Amino acid sequence: MPINILMPALSPTMEKGNLAKWLKKEGDKVKSGDVIAEIETDKATMEVEAVDEGTIAKIVVPEGTQDVAVNDVIAVLAGDGEDVKSAGATPQPPKVEAKPEPKAETKAEAPKPQPAAAKAPASVSTPPIQAKPAGPQANGHDRIFSSPLARRLAKEAGIELGRISGTGPHGRIVAHDVEEAKSGKGLKAPAAAPAGSPALAPSMSDQQILALFEPGSYEIVPHDGMRRTIAQRLTASVQTIPHFYLTIDCDIGKLLAAREDINASAPKDAEKKPLYKLSVNDFVIKAMAIALQRIPNCNVSWTEGGMVKHKNSDIGVAVAMPGGLITPIIRKAETKSLSTISAEMKDFATRARSRKLKPEEYQGGTTAVSNLGMYGIKDFTAVINPPHATILAVGTSEERPVVRSGKIEIAHIMSVTLSCDHRAVDGALGAELIGAFRLLIENPVMMMV
Repeated sequence: MPINILMPALSPTMEKGNLAKWLKKEGDKVKSGDVIAEIETDKATMEVEAVDEGTIAKIVVPEGTQDVAVNDVIAVLAGDGEDVKSAGATPQPPKVEAKPEPKAETKAEAPKPQPAAAKAPASVSTPPIQAKPAGPQANGHDRIFSSPLARRLAKEAGIELGRISGTGPHGRIVAHDVEEAKSGKGLKAPAAAPAGSPALAPSMSDQQILALFEPGSYEIVPHDGMRRTIAQRLTASVQTIPHFYLTIDCDIGKLLAAREDINASAPKDAEKKPLYKLSVNDFVIKAMAIALQRIPNCNVSWTEGGMVKHKNSDIGVAVAMPGGLITPIIRKAETKSLSTISAEMKDFATRARSRKLKPEEYQGGTTAVSNLGMYGIKDFTAVINPPHATILAVGTSEERPVVRSGKIEIAHIMSVTLSCDHRAVDGALGAELIGAFRLLIENPVMMMV
């Protein structure tokens, strides 16, 4: 019997992905573990491996297709001894877990007419088969009718096909529609958020905002998947997490001196290049990791059922990338040397910018560090990224006058701000954590023991 290859869920929150590239073609034999395709999510590009042996009988979803739903059939595999042509003739429907719904059928049936008075309340989920609006979406699989050229042009422009009004036959999107969408014409409003998800409700509609500006004086750059995901998650964070902030100044004179000595004595490779070069941020990550071990009641995640107390300090570090940011995680950072942390961060930053991180490398963590010091930012507040209960915002280090024993001296001061989830971390507890951090960052020798 033919085997369906389904769109995989590459992360717990993934609902759709883009089928970027097929690495196998119809007629190719594959075995378990072979890489057959590349899938793009909002954060990274992932390789998909075959889990069965056989021959690719049919590729259902061509490469370059966007917004393919998880568990949609993307290809059909003929098993050993099966006729490839017959296996690829008709893809089998994907297996669906049984749900407690009456009269569940394996085959689609036309919806029966309902009495005029029987109207479903807004809160009731829609049935699997429903009337679709006219236009490019109405094909029963939530896919969009569009020409290959239109799909390629839309992808290059970063425009979601679902937001383009099609003018071709039966609402099909053609190249002309994409060109119109680039200038803001024929571009639909963003789709409404799913029921139960945080509403992204601006105070003004798109049309109201654009009406304030002279036509032709602007261009519209559509949001890509990463930017939409960032907007949704951070909006949910500020709406659902009661933030409070604690700011403190740290004298990092000893740290800068230690960093200079360590980098100067770093071993060299065959090309006489140092094997590592520590940054201030490497010290920050290590200090935050140890501080969480010293104040374990801050190394937590809030859930409605209870407080999750973590044993290890897994530190997420914000990395800027084209179109947004991502937070790769240094696991068990309290156990790692500064040189190891430095090497991991360099690797993460390089792969993050090329969207090559694996989901397990950026999902989870117990806290995060966001450093804008390299941009000259003195201090700022950062938004907590659930399931974290804290995030540390790090500003630039600068020479400032300080008073010591009644005398004015110049010191290297770095301001840091700790954002806390008040449900999990109270004010006094947060003050203990940032105090422990300052003690470590001002006395870096304490991180070595």
